[in-house]
Amino acid sequence: MRLGPEELSLSHFSATLRPMKKRTFGRTCWQVSEVGFGAWGIGGTAWGGANEAESMASLHAALDSGTNFFDTADVYGDGLSERLIARLRRERTESFYVATKAGRRLSPHTAAGYSAFNLGGFIERSLMNLQTDCLDLIQLHCPPSEVYYQPEVFDMLDRFVKEGKIRWYGVSVEKVEEAMKAIEYPGVQSVQIIFNAFRLRPAELFFKEAQKRLVGVIARVPLASGMLSGKFAGTTEFPQADHRHFNRDGAGFDRGETFSGVDYQTGLAAVERLRLLVPAGITLAQFALQWILSFEAVSCVIPGAKRPEQVAENAHAADLPPLDAATLEAVQQIYDATIRPLVHQRW
Repeated sequence: MRLGPEELSLSHFSATLRPMKKRTFGRTCWQVSEVGFGAWGIGGTAWGGANEAESMASLHAALDSGTNFFDTADVYGDGLSERLIARLRRERTESFYVATKAGRRLSPHTAAGYSAFNLGGFIERSLMNLQTDCLDLIQLHCPPSEVYYQPEVFDMLDRFVKEGKIRWYGVSVEKVEEAMKAIEYPGVQSVQIIFNAFRLRPAELFFKEAQKRLVGVIARVPLASGMLSGKFAGTTEFPQADHRHFNRDGAGFDRGETFSGVDYQTGLAAVERLRLLVPAGITLAQFALQWILSFEAVSCVIPGAKRPEQVAENAHAADLPPLDAATLEAVQQIYDATIRPLVHQRW
């Protein structure tokens, strides 16, 4: 059902879009907005549920803010996230890029499941959900590490490109080692990896190699599951269906996906130190996003948002002046002192 005008943000009817800085996305020649839209949250339960009308308002607000890159997956809300993005395409005339993911529908999720039959089925399902005849970008969705050592999987993806089912393909990884192996395959156009002030390891070697090979880098979990928004406290409670409640120890999937693998109380303490570095007039979330954008290797950062005001706040991070060297060093020092021992060698 389409939303009526009364259910949509007034910004949806603006005559012009707000421009946003863009970066080249690897070898694709795409010019993508520095701040994209991570669509896991609008998929539903893993973030404590979502309101469809508000999700659509958020997607519209993203376009209004100059975002032209949307990241989703076939398992987000069992395809709901993809279908909402398809609806956005129907309701707007602007062009934008959609990156989706495949693989996590496997049960059990094993390397053996990454077959031509299964991947082909996942691609067909995403084509149907997104109501298109060719996917812009499909990413292997954090497959087991063994998959990166199976050239036949990437040969399959090359065949799907030749068949016209997908334009480009990439990977979403848990570990830097997986990213380094993935970019050895010439068809891999992009790597999506957790990168934020709590997860600095990708900047040590991987970023240099990605730039050398002209591979696009998508920085995901940029706010450490909301921790780096500075809006949580020790007494904050999350719904039982929210991964920030049930996955802190990896009960549902890799624990690094939740708060970037950082212990909750340790993360809160580090946030208070980071808060002291934030310039006047901006939020901690904007600071955290601008910090990520200070790395040239990053093509796009994809914060999630379930409300239009969150979208606008995130998008504004691309307008901010670059952080100075002293601030970047201060973030590094906080990481080294409090976070590094918890996460650095794990991911």
